[in-house]
Amino acid sequence: MKIAMIGQKGIPSRAGGVEIHVEELAAGLVENGHQVDVYCRKYYCKNRVSEHRGIRLFYIPTISTKHLDAIIYTFFATVKALGRGYDVFHYHACGPSSLCWIPKLFGKKVVCTTHGLDWKRAKWGAIGQEYLKFGEKIISKYADEIIVLNDPMKEYFAETYQRESNVIPNGVEPQEIREPEIITEKWGLEKESYILFLGRLVPEKGVHYLIEAYRKLKTDKKLVIAGGSSHSDDYVERLAAMSIDHDNIIMTGAVSGQTLEELYSNAFIYVLPSDVEGLPISLLEAMSYKRCCLISDIKENATTGDGKALEFKHGDVQDLFEKLREIDQMPVEAVRKIGEEANEYVLLTYRWKNVVDKTCRVYEKIVGEK
Repeated sequence: MKIAMIGQKGIPSRAGGVEIHVEELAAGLVENGHQVDVYCRKYYCKNRVSEHRGIRLFYIPTISTKHLDAIIYTFFATVKALGRGYDVFHYHACGPSSLCWIPKLFGKKVVCTTHGLDWKRAKWGAIGQEYLKFGEKIISKYADEIIVLNDPMKEYFAETYQRESNVIPNGVEPQEIREPEIITEKWGLEKESYILFLGRLVPEKGVHYLIEAYRKLKTDKKLVIAGGSSHSDDYVERLAAMSIDHDNIIMTGAVSGQTLEELYSNAFIYVLPSDVEGLPISLLEAMSYKRCCLISDIKENATTGDGKALEFKHGDVQDLFEKLREIDQMPVEAVRKIGEEANEYVLLTYRWKNVVDKTCRVYEKIVGEK
């Protein structure tokens, strides 16, 4: 089959979970013999190549603004893709999927993956939220098949739009545990000497809760906040202001490659304090690195962790502080054991090969070929 992927910022990139998902899915589809073209937003991609892991890449110009970026890019990507004979147009995220009706006008087959209930994200104002809800309605009306990442989202589409969807979660692979080298050189971090958050620095990730709770904690462990802005410079500045007078809070900026691997490998615990999620790839990755994880108890996190991650009441700084203090006082062996159990669970439950196979079956349903 020939497949067009539209909606992601670009690959190879760790701009967010959508980009990781698209890259791994597309690479797996290519390995299975399909042709996959990924349409990237030009200004996100500094090192442009025509092919990556067998995936063909096309770069679409757009405007670097929070409200117009996705929709302008998606329109031009869709128009360019219409003349290339694709069997499937696969849209990712609610905003880009709001234009999935265009290929339907030309008789094309359309799949939409909803990576989360985007209208809940704090960065959107009232108009943005209404447009994203409109996007959900368009998906429900026009998509041949809908993919969601977890059961709570499947229930949401069934109850809100009376539309069935396919649950296909994100994936992960076994990881090599790395000794601290780069992170020791850059930030003085040693094995199990720090608490880690790694992800986009946007309000719904709840990093402000984590910094507030950490500041109450009497510990010699540092707090590492790894990640960059996503049209959220004001929020990043707020986090920096909260941390400025605390020597043990380290904001690394965006990380990738060996630096990212070392940060995961050597964290004492990983914390995900989010208010809104789809299926957090960062949590799957932390578990795949045998890290003990502490997560907010929102449905999406709890479903992903499935009892193998420790939980606190979302948005409750005091409860987060108390859970951090309890873990900080636990024997290291006990913390490691939680991480090892999480690793066993995640590698049995979430694998990219399964994501690829299930997505192929969705395509086959609408294209009608094996």
